Amino acid sequence: MGAGTLYRDFPTRESLVLAVYQDEVDRILGTLPGLQADHPPLEAPRRWTTDLVEAMRQKHGLGNALSPGAHRSIAEQTCGPVVAAITRILDAGNEDGSILQLTGCCGVRRGASGPDDRSPRVPALILDGLRAQGRP
Repeated sequence: MGAGTLYRDFPTRESLVLAVYQDEVDRILGTLPGLQADHPPLEAPRRWTTDLVEAMRQKHGLGNALSPGAHRSIAEQTCGPVVAAITRILDAGNEDGSILQLTGCCGVRRGASGPDDRSPRVPALILDGLRAQGRP
């Protein structure tokens, strides 16, 4: 591909960066059906979210080349499909009961009570970890 072809398809640097982001999101979304077909409901989301996080980590620097308007545009284009994929993951885990099992056994140990009972702290730890995104 020559420079003329590149500029014809991507007239600005931002349009190229947006296309790279969109291509990566499409790739990641495209892997979900295969993962769900080949892996149990708790393994498929682990693999899928690991891939999603790795892709975001690798593409993080590209965001510096985007204006605030382009950031909004990519969020609008990708947020809905990613949330829909996460919903499919949770629905699959709900259908087979694995999500309920996961939440039901978070830190619960038979016979544990009092200060040794970790069951109230484990979900709080998970939620705190989720809340910590973007904070130093």
